[in-house]
Amino acid sequence: MATYLVKLARNAGLIALFLIAALLGITSGVIFAYAGDLPQISALDDYAPSTITRVYGSRGEVIGEFAIQRREVIPYEAISLNLRQAIMAAEDDQFEQHIGLSIPRIVATLMKDIIERRKAAGASTLTQQLARKLFLTDEKTWERKIKEALLAIRIEKRYTKHEIFTLYCNQMYFGHGVYGVEAASRLYFGKSAKDLSVEEAALIAGILQGNVRQSPYVNMDAALRRRNYTLGRMAEVGYITPAAAEEARKKPIVLRGEPSGQPSVAPYFLEEVRKVLEARYGAKRLYENGLAVQTGLDVRLQEAANRALDDGLRRIDKRRGFRKPRRNVVAEGQALDTFRHARWERPMAANDLVPAVVTNADGATIQLRAGPLRVAIDRKGFAWTGKTAGTQLVTVGDLVETRLLTVDEAARTATASLEQPPLVEGAVLAIDNRSGQIRAMIGGYSFERSKFNRATQAYRQVGSAFKPIVYTAAIDRGYTPTTIIMDTPASFPGGAGSPVYAPMNYDRKFEGAITLRRALEDSRNVPAVRVMEQLGPAHVIQYARKLGFASPLPPYLAVALGAAEATLTEMTSAYSVFPNQGVRMRPYPILKVSDRDGNVLEENRPEPKEAIRADTAFVITNLLRGVVQRGTAVKAAALNWPIGGKTGTTDDYTDAWFIGFDPDITIGVWVGLDQKKPIGSNQTGAEAALPIWMDIMKAWIGDRKDPPTFPPPGNIVFVTVDKGSGNPEVDDAPGAISEAFIAGTQPGSIR
Repeated sequence: MATYLVKLARNAGLIALFLIAALLGITSGVIFAYAGDLPQISALDDYAPSTITRVYGSRGEVIGEFAIQRREVIPYEAISLNLRQAIMAAEDDQFEQHIGLSIPRIVATLMKDIIERRKAAGASTLTQQLARKLFLTDEKTWERKIKEALLAIRIEKRYTKHEIFTLYCNQMYFGHGVYGVEAASRLYFGKSAKDLSVEEAALIAGILQGNVRQSPYVNMDAALRRRNYTLGRMAEVGYITPAAAEEARKKPIVLRGEPSGQPSVAPYFLEEVRKVLEARYGAKRLYENGLAVQTGLDVRLQEAANRALDDGLRRIDKRRGFRKPRRNVVAEGQALDTFRHARWERPMAANDLVPAVVTNADGATIQLRAGPLRVAIDRKGFAWTGKTAGTQLVTVGDLVETRLLTVDEAARTATASLEQPPLVEGAVLAIDNRSGQIRAMIGGYSFERSKFNRATQAYRQVGSAFKPIVYTAAIDRGYTPTTIIMDTPASFPGGAGSPVYAPMNYDRKFEGAITLRRALEDSRNVPAVRVMEQLGPAHVIQYARKLGFASPLPPYLAVALGAAEATLTEMTSAYSVFPNQGVRMRPYPILKVSDRDGNVLEENRPEPKEAIRADTAFVITNLLRGVVQRGTAVKAAALNWPIGGKTGTTDDYTDAWFIGFDPDITIGVWVGLDQKKPIGSNQTGAEAALPIWMDIMKAWIGDRKDPPTFPPPGNIVFVTVDKGSGNPEVDDAPGAISEAFIAGTQPGSIR
């Protein structure tokens, strides 16, 4: 019996040795078979994943991002201890001890594979997950798992634990297009990864397993379960106490970010920047290489311009009447109680524009639902429509736009006014006079509705806003603000095959002999055409070119009244020459571009070009200040600020303009419909565009008490004259004004 047992033991030992040898042979064969086919992990020495290109405003604010993968690469030290512990607890609590593989987890998973006859997940360490995401795919095959294990061992040999963990935290996907813990922290909590609390860190770590499926933006219950699971694991491995875990579990998930990213404050400007960058650096570099782009955009001014244009277009559009809602959810077969809108997922506060579905329109109050809020609009809230009852405006199921007036979150009720998206379009451009930097840009009512940039791409008739160019050429030719021009009926030859051209004034009246100043201040048409005829259309167009106009300008007299077309950019840039002493600065959006390492790729500086003489520029500036003090833009005098500008209105009220400036900035506003149809009755530049400009200018002025000045060149002479006749007058005489002349052209001088 003993001999039998010895033989059995000897045979078992031989079998065991054979199995070990076979296993070693198989392992060696596998390693030999796959080792030569593995990626070179030395590429991680220069780890440079796809990162976010960021565009910054003048004060360092982020105004936009371009990325395929929204990622911010951060060092180990920028990952909070809470987050490091949460990730290891949830994904790999033996990370600090193993060599890249967890043998117990591999054995357990292998047994599960055999029993369930499928390739189970769950055995991968952090290093294996990193190897898979960097070099392999998520395909569940034995070949991929073997390669993953071999790569993990190699990574562990070459890099420290801190380096591996940092690579992992910067590489992994966290849902909604976001990669890396820093971008994830900002997405979900609006803060940096170094500032996460325990419960916030647990949520980030919990999302790793299922990313989008367990995102709180998609499935709050699943996100809560994974967060609490991670907190439990942190307590189990000793990172936090059970009491701390239990306290953290009781806290709700409070989100601070936006799953789709915050909309840009300046989407039209951002698109202009994108086009420039893509043309210079290519799409791959733009979207993957994490450029830093510095611009001169003034975010505060941009926000003010956004509000002013939105308010102004709505005010104009309401005069055109209420339009029936275009969508009815009941007609679409949806239930009032279950209908959902994406806007309702975000917080709603007083003064927000919110879509709401009508639930009852009987009586004097319209009842609506906006997500969890029960909204009421009384008669005052829809008085602008001219209707007295809700049934005259809407029906149950209509989806309408509202502006929330008050919100009671506890009662889940709100009051609102009825709104409608305006059909009227508009554009705004602000340019720094001394540098040409673009300070604000709006290309239309809504970038989502139309990406066509009306500030740079729309060619519109400019109306009387062209008159200062005519008078610039005249001042340079020897005219003065007191030159007498006849405002009387006139007709001019129309050329071969064309009828006689007989311009008319806006009010259909004539004022006889008037000064050049009064002709400009009151925007008289006939005097402008007379001056154009005396100078010659080609001569005036030459001055327009000097001021930056590139649009076609035919040599016709009607161009004096703005019959030709130009962009808002051309108009605003031209006007910026006047307060800048005759020097034109080329408008430009980008100041500096740096790569992810901080190396400067380009740096743009102002490009000055002397367009007109400084004395001529000052005289025109002084004339345009009179337009604000006494002329068609007199409303703006209420700002009590050194400003000048000119209104512009085209026939049939299809376009309304106001371009104005102070010593530092020039702002242009255009209002009109995309199809050249009337905006509305009497919608002149002074009525439609000027109020928008004033609201923007108020924000620009702010609470400043010391206004800047327009410094006169040394050869400017001031003479007191009668504002009506232009004749010299004593200083305190009624109707007397101080007029600016180029030395030698003032009354009484010998020329």
